[in-house]
Amino acid sequence: MHGRKETALPEKWSEVKEMLEHYKTVYEGGQGEITEKKSRFICYLHKCDTEADAKAFIQQIRRQHPDARHHCYAFIIGEHHELMRSSDDGEPHGTAGVPMLECLKKHEVEQIVAVTVRYFGGVLLGAGGLVRAYSQSVSQALSHATLTTPTLMKRYRLTFSYALIGKIDHLLKGQADIIDKQYDEKVTYLYRTDNPHLSEQIAELSAGKELPHYLEDEIVEKAI
Repeated sequence: MHGRKETALPEKWSEVKEMLEHYKTVYEGGQGEITEKKSRFICYLHKCDTEADAKAFIQQIRRQHPDARHHCYAFIIGEHHELMRSSDDGEPHGTAGVPMLECLKKHEVEQIVAVTVRYFGGVLLGAGGLVRAYSQSVSQALSHATLTTPTLMKRYRLTFSYALIGKIDHLLKGQADIIDKQYDEKVTYLYRTDNPHLSEQIAELSAGKELPHYLEDEIVEKAI
């Protein structure tokens, strides 16, 4: 379902709590472009779980823009930012990759790579101008991206009579993700939700005749 993606459930619940509080990444990569004194700065974002993922995306953008003067990048990997890398790719030291990295850190995103390509417009920008341009390209891309944060959800199975289909569908709409539907002698829905009161609402709706069966907890990346 759009905006939701399952992730592995850590073994320790303390790790779950910490991840839910701090983790934010990109679900659909955004793209941002700014023009500064005839130079074009085009930034691409992509979710990456490993350094190999990040490097593969960087190479993809290089192939996509072979005529660009610079292909600068920054990436952050790990729940605690264990791996952070950046590159100025020929720009003056500290004027491209580091400002891009700082912009990602400022927006508190991780498991992400940003690549900004520059088409030189013939006018030198100076160190300050480059820092602003590369930072703004990342900010622009982030503003166009779909970001996600992990949400702890519970998965249930619910079996009910055909007479309740309309009411159940109306109740679950906007409160649960329906994963599967089966139609036999009765209707069976497999769904997940982060609403702790939904089971009570279903029981009330069915006068206590239909009760959801809890299956498991899972973490779902939810668009924000």
